[in-house]
Amino acid sequence: MDKLRVSLIQTDLVWESPIENHKNFSKLIESTEQTDIIVLPETFNTGFSMDSERLAEPMAGITMQWMKAEANKKDAVICGSLIIEEGGEYYNRFIWMEPDGTFEYYNKRHLFRMGDEHKSFTQGTEKVIIEYKGWKICPMICYDLRFPVWSRNQKQEYDLLIYVANWPEVRINAWEKLLYARAIENQCYVASVNRIGIDGLGVNCSGSSMLIDPKGYLMDKAPNQKEAVKTISLSLNDLSDFRKKFPVGMDGDGFNINT
Repeated sequence: MDKLRVSLIQTDLVWESPIENHKNFSKLIESTEQTDIIVLPETFNTGFSMDSERLAEPMAGITMQWMKAEANKKDAVICGSLIIEEGGEYYNRFIWMEPDGTFEYYNKRHLFRMGDEHKSFTQGTEKVIIEYKGWKICPMICYDLRFPVWSRNQKQEYDLLIYVANWPEVRINAWEKLLYARAIENQCYVASVNRIGIDGLGVNCSGSSMLIDPKGYLMDKAPNQKEAVKTISLSLNDLSDFRKKFPVGMDGDGFNINT
């Protein structure tokens, strides 16, 4: 499949209130035009709370059931992260929910120690590549953006890199610059969704959700501090042609990651 339509939903989050966030996102999802993938922010059902024990849901919980219903109704993938409890551990887990109810997931590797995330969550250890409609997609979460080795596209293992975040406005310059860098160095599309608004800890997030092409050009961007739904069409043929004409990956450095 050459064309892939990706929708980014940038909005405020109701602090620690899954039901209210479900209601808001249901309306926004309904408003999207025809699309293949709908991307929600990091911890989209609760906000970036460290109260993992109280807010965590099981894999069969209400948010997973909500995602399943929304994906089926929209006939599109719904993805974003939430707090999951499994085996007595708590994870900031990216969920990829397909229209037929099948799903894949990625556990956040880099936990934001300046916000004590490493004290409330268990670190992920596995990079995940999802195959969908002929595309290969790599999900990442917020702070992962600062660690290029983890997302390095060795041997062109993916075509689209997705970042979901609760990234503060005070460091939005780093968010924007690093997203461009990830697209250029990995010769891939980058789709990013950041929340807006002030969370329950007083942290202000301004958005800057955007989609960047493999050459490092901005395809679309949501306005700062405003709710927005953006849908963009990506071309796998254009990506393949660019990689063939400019095969920088052939000169990349090989390495192994110790987890």
